[in-house]
Amino acid sequence: MKKLILSATIILGSFSAFAQQSTPPKSEVTTQTVKDAYKDTYTEIKVEEVPEAVKNALIKTYPTAILNKALINEKKEYELQVKVGGREGSVYADATGAWIKK
Repeated sequence: MKKLILSATIILGSFSAFAQQSTPPKSEVTTQTVKDAYKDTYTEIKVEEVPEAVKNALIKTYPTAILNKALINEKKEYELQVKVGGREGSVYADATGAWIKK
């Protein structure tokens, strides 16, 4: 009987030790940090500075869209923050008005 209790204690003890070791460490980098780092590559510009090709592509694809904010990066890619109906979001385009998936 003592051997059975001793064996059960050892087995249960090893399970709890294993559970403690399998917990991954918390990461210092969060999703928000990654998003903030990505956003820093874009610089805000005036809506009037957006090329006509990009504006025309926006009107053609989203006729009811309201352009709230425009940003540009070093590659001349534009982030357009728009409101369509009750939804808000961002779309990306290059200087020729071609859409970019991000």
